[in-house]
Amino acid sequence: MRRLLGCCVLCLLGATCFAQGWPSRPMRLVIPFAPGGGADIAGRLIAQELSEALKQTVLVENRAGAGGTLALDHVAKSPADGYSIALGHLGGIAIAPFLYKTLPFDPIRDLVPVTLAVNGLSVLVVNPALPVKTVAELIAYAKANPNKLSFGSAGSGTDTHLAGELFRTLTGTTMIHIPYKGGAPAMLDLIAGRTQLSFASVATAISYVQADKLRAIAMTGSRRFDGLPGVPTIAESGVPGYEINNWYGLFVPAGTPQDIVTRLNAATVRAVQNPELRARLTAAGLEPVWNTPSEFAAYVRSETAKWGKIVTESGATAN
Repeated sequence: MRRLLGCCVLCLLGATCFAQGWPSRPMRLVIPFAPGGGADIAGRLIAQELSEALKQTVLVENRAGAGGTLALDHVAKSPADGYSIALGHLGGIAIAPFLYKTLPFDPIRDLVPVTLAVNGLSVLVVNPALPVKTVAELIAYAKANPNKLSFGSAGSGTDTHLAGELFRTLTGTTMIHIPYKGGAPAMLDLIAGRTQLSFASVATAISYVQADKLRAIAMTGSRRFDGLPGVPTIAESGVPGYEINNWYGLFVPAGTPQDIVTRLNAATVRAVQNPELRARLTAAGLEPVWNTPSEFAAYVRSETAKWGKIVTESGATAN
């Protein structure tokens, strides 16, 4: 018994000493999409700030695929030592469990929420060749041409996918979903005319809208974006009840010492509160946000319940 008790004490002391020495080497922030999209922009800006705050290099690693779940699964199965961090998102955390028949990990069981980091504002954009300028015109065109329109997304199970599914459900339209490995490649095909519309992150689409390569029709969330003041929300454009607000936050593998989670939370909160970073995120259509690990965990549970119902009612599945 004494030997067992002694081992337990040594383990606890070892974990404490280990946490106190963190970080002693470079860390990884794993982003679940290809370079160039909203998640990539947010992740790289946050990684840069964390490197300065923690006095240690934070490397960015893009692992695209399966609606962002490949990256989350990779981090969930990494050592719980505070050196592997995931930029988790609405689609991969709260939506994917209901879209995929099986997932190789459980977002609630296998990942520990650290903090919210940004809310990614999204916008419904169309190729300028499509003869529509409003949501009402898009609905009319889609109903007159069933299954003739295709919308690209950052991947099956992402918010950009579910935004389209929710739109189809609430408007009674039929369109074809084309998943990509990130928002950036989806934009390239939309500009080329291989797809006709997308429910894209503002960070991904804004430069193309400003260059008149895409036409912004409506915002997908609950409010307008200051950078596109003349663009209404989908709800105020005649689709009541339509609202989807994407979010990104930091997660670490289950079993990560609580002291590390607390210190990573504090460093991230300081980072997103930095006025310079806030300005850069806002300019890209990304709203800086933060909370405590327990508040974030509660938010994840509520979002999972909300989107489980939406996915089930829509009948959406991952391609």
